[in-house]
Amino acid sequence: MKHVLVVDDNVDIRRLLSICLSAQYEVIEADNGPAALYAIRKYHPAAVLLDVMMPGEIDGLQVLDAVKSNPETKDIPIAMVTAHGQKADSEDAKRRGADAYFIKPFSPLQVVAWVQGLVH
Repeated sequence: MKHVLVVDDNVDIRRLLSICLSAQYEVIEADNGPAALYAIRKYHPAAVLLDVMMPGEIDGLQVLDAVKSNPETKDIPIAMVTAHGQKADSEDAKRRGADAYFIKPFSPLQVVAWVQGLVH
């Protein structure tokens, strides 16, 4: 079973996405940037669902930058899942390498469909 990493400091968001994805994928959860980077190194997931705003020294955009600048992880698809709904926010994330951008509140079915389109 392929791994999908869900990164969000909100336990309800992590739980919702985990429930939606767990029938088809091994879901790994992280609640902050450092935990996300550790999980990406350890599991090399098939896809990452990544919140932008998280507490601590590393936010989601910094995680995105670290993953996309590393030759070993740059090909991992990352979807930002965030409350930042401005066009400039999504353009910035895509310029940094995000493969998709979902605005909270999002449709879990759309997120699952995106993962399924990537991970066979």
